Amino acid sequence: MNKKRSQGDYFTHLMDIREVARYLGVHEMTVYKLLKQSYIPAFKLGGQWRFKKDLLDAWLNERMRKSA
Repeated sequence: MNKKRSQGDYFTHLMDIREVARYLGVHEMTVYKLLKQSYIPAFKLGGQWRFKKDLLDAWLNERMRKSA
């Protein structure tokens, strides 16, 4: 079945700074530091930082693989 993803589907798993901090178990300032270092995958939407959960999960998996 060939389905096109709607714009709503694309943005359904976006997280903000607070959600990412909670998800990673770190302080919000730690997330800002990671952003400043361009270390964590993110983008700005309407002037606010947003994170796609699937990209964040892939980043976490890569970090865990490298540290193992």
